[in-house]
Amino acid sequence: MGSTGTHARAKNYHHLLTHGHECPCDECIGAPNPEFSGKAWFSRWHPRRIHVYSRRCFVTFYALRYLLVVTVVCFFCRRVGANETPPVSGDSTIRGRFGSSDIVITTTNRLAGAIHSLTWNGREFIDSFDHGRQLQSASNLACGKEFFPETFNPTEAGSRRDGAGPKSSSRLLEIRARDNELFTRTRMAFWLVPGEKSGGHPAANTTALSDHLLEKRVRIGHAGLPNAIAYDVTFTLPEGEHHTYAQFEAVTGYMPAAFDTFWKFDATASTLRPLDDGPGEQPMPVVLSTASGSHAMGIYSPDQPSKSFEAAGYGRWRFRAEKVMKWNCVFRIQNEKGVPAGDYRFRNVVVVGTREDVVNGLKRLTVPGVREE
Repeated sequence: MGSTGTHARAKNYHHLLTHGHECPCDECIGAPNPEFSGKAWFSRWHPRRIHVYSRRCFVTFYALRYLLVVTVVCFFCRRVGANETPPVSGDSTIRGRFGSSDIVITTTNRLAGAIHSLTWNGREFIDSFDHGRQLQSASNLACGKEFFPETFNPTEAGSRRDGAGPKSSSRLLEIRARDNELFTRTRMAFWLVPGEKSGGHPAANTTALSDHLLEKRVRIGHAGLPNAIAYDVTFTLPEGEHHTYAQFEAVTGYMPAAFDTFWKFDATASTLRPLDDGPGEQPMPVVLSTASGSHAMGIYSPDQPSKSFEAAGYGRWRFRAEKVMKWNCVFRIQNEKGVPAGDYRFRNVVVVGTREDVVNGLKRLTVPGVREE
């Protein structure tokens, strides 16, 4: 009895220190209590009851803390997901068979998914150097003022300041590449960063990254021609900008110095004709080839010409100092009230192979009523 009573008194003393009063049950006071006899578990202050309460509170506390942490993490994940797109790798390859060789197109992360390389039959067709000399797209716009090239110039591959470096100022948002098809969606960087000049004229943009989007869909094999590459682009002009003139370089190709012979395709006569160095645009599809004609690349668009710009559309340049050749396919829209925001889509077809292959492809593509895919 003595030891039992001592143990009970010790428990009751602990209860007194903890709660400021004694537990009235018979177990704690060490003697029967008529009022609480046999009702220890109904005693609010019984140590065993307190132990149960403590365990429950402990579990509840950690459960609530866990739920709080999960809620906070989910909240910030949603905020980040709404404002920032996770980095997307721009490295990809597609290919399609033509003759005894594959046409192989390669994009790189360095260029935000722009086309870095196109090879066929042992030769490279693209002179990819900085962030401007690729197979890519860009736009030039007048911001309600006189138009000066490159001063408001969203560019797929990146900015002039990116140079030959390993990164692009453009942001690749999406890329899909499988078999012979490629899709990319890019938020384009301005060619000039604020404060830079081109031709003595300062950049009109106030940020390095534009709000202009570019989507491209590339497919090797088009209209029954395995050496024709469908190159469809969509430029999205954002709301909140005012432009009276928009110049869309739907696609341009910078080629190695070996492609030094310039031609234009006369669709009326279905033949190639020599083309001078220009530089600049004229209305016929352009073909650049090696002197021997073993390799060539041509450009054609069924959407040419642009209204009110019928004497232009296809350009060519010979940059002797840089030892690089260039062609492009350009569309223009002019509206004194402002070029509307929204999507502007253009279909282009790039044809590769020998010079004869390219001519035959252009003949096929320019036949009235040719099947479009």
